[in-house]
Amino acid sequence: MPYSPTRRQALIAIASTASAATTTSSIPDIDSAIVKRNDDALDRLMKMQVTDPASPWLGGLPDTYGLHNPGSGSSILEVGAAAFVHPGSRFHRASDVAQRMRLAARFLERSQSPEGNVFLLTTNYNSPPDTGFTAHTVCNGAFIARHYGYHEIAQISRPFLLKAASALAIGGIHTPNHRWVVSSAMSQINELYPDPRLVNRINQWLAEGIDIDSDGQYTERSTLTYNIIVDRSFVVLASKLKRPELLDPVRRNLNSMLYLLHPGGEVVSEISHRQDLYTRGDIGRYWFPLQYMAILDQNGQFANLAQQYRDKYVSLSQLLAWPELNKPLPTSKPLPTDFEKQMPAVGIARIRRGLTSATLILGGNSRFFTLRQGDAVINAVRFASAFFGKGQFIPERGEKRGNDYVFSQSLEAGYFQPVDRKVSPSEWAAVRRERKETQVCRLQQSATITEIKNGFRLRVQSSGTTGVPLAVEINFREGGTLEGCMGSSLFPDTSLVAAEGSYRLGRNRIRFGPGTVAHLYTQIRGAQDKLAGPSVYVTGYTPFDHTLEFQLD
Repeated sequence: MPYSPTRRQALIAIASTASAATTTSSIPDIDSAIVKRNDDALDRLMKMQVTDPASPWLGGLPDTYGLHNPGSGSSILEVGAAAFVHPGSRFHRASDVAQRMRLAARFLERSQSPEGNVFLLTTNYNSPPDTGFTAHTVCNGAFIARHYGYHEIAQISRPFLLKAASALAIGGIHTPNHRWVVSSAMSQINELYPDPRLVNRINQWLAEGIDIDSDGQYTERSTLTYNIIVDRSFVVLASKLKRPELLDPVRRNLNSMLYLLHPGGEVVSEISHRQDLYTRGDIGRYWFPLQYMAILDQNGQFANLAQQYRDKYVSLSQLLAWPELNKPLPTSKPLPTDFEKQMPAVGIARIRRGLTSATLILGGNSRFFTLRQGDAVINAVRFASAFFGKGQFIPERGEKRGNDYVFSQSLEAGYFQPVDRKVSPSEWAAVRRERKETQVCRLQQSATITEIKNGFRLRVQSSGTTGVPLAVEINFREGGTLEGCMGSSLFPDTSLVAAEGSYRLGRNRIRFGPGTVAHLYTQIRGAQDKLAGPSVYVTGYTPFDHTLEFQLD
């Protein structure tokens, strides 16, 4: 049964909204399209919100799995507050919005553990980090309401936030970014409801030091998820605590990201230590820190990106909660698009030449080389040898030597002699180290990458044990067209190239070759699984010494 407020509840809601006829701060001049987008989002949220008084999830919103995570209620409190206070919204001062916000706040309160934390049903329980994420959104809504004079609306979330404050002041974390998430949430709660416990706890976390390396990347190197969260957290901390020095890691990270962009603004994600590894996304996800820092520092490069992605990523609640975001951007300045930059702390080298973008991962990764020309993308180049089930080429190291980047790997494997005692099944593995190893086979593998005119040259070498099958995989982004290759009937999305091949997507083309086809054994035993999407293989036997060129049109 849908929720229907009693007459008394409705009158209270109307009275509370009417009492806020004047505001303490003027509403910024905001594009009506942004206001409408917020209204549409609120409309969707209200349609999803559980309004059945008999439901244990009253006030919450189900996700695609039918789970009602506490964080879902926080969205209504933020989006609802933005619509409620803005005179251009069709929900401006609407009593039903105020009532829906109350439902969401009560759902959050019921969801709190005795300690004051919420949970993430898919993984975390009694979770301070998830409480921090949730409190950030709730605080945005409460700040918006209070800042523009709607104090009764701001008070809706007070019980949840006060209990969350007690939890965050003593709560633990899982991952490096969680320190800054909970700290920024505490700074927001402290602004609304000052509490020295919160500032003391923030100082404890900050005393550990900020985890940013000499290349401007945080510990998790999560270029599409946690970088963004950490940058946002430090903007919040710096603003709420009046500590501008906390903006330094944000500057450094955003400057680093300028060199981790492909043509079109797609972000390099090969360096991530988190779940966004090898995923795709654009730099617009950084819009909030880009806009904030562009205005504060008058940084034209940050302004360039913020301006490009504003329409896609700006929100009404951001512009209301952070009025400084509405100030004019400085003059846009060009982004770096012609450079070779080594990032030793991260362990990569980046090369940009206009539409050409290459990433070289200097050790510990089988996908040691990626390359794109505009829309035409090589997701990765890899190779593997059928050497005792461990011949996947994962460079132990990669280094710049003159004009070349050289990657290398040494492998060996042999056979084991008997020991002079009984060996039980349970100790088989432990006894191996006692056995003498004979018939030892060795393999030296390397890849050398050299930038050439209009492209790159790749030399693959494997020597030592002879007659070992080897396969080089060139994996392309889906959606393009391959030419000059012959399909394999053994495996899907698999081709081989004997001479010259090409890959075209959109207006761009990558030509590659010469290839060689010595056998059809592309899915080498012990190698990593074939990458998703179309892969073209070059095959041979050791000793193998073959050079490919990638020409970019």
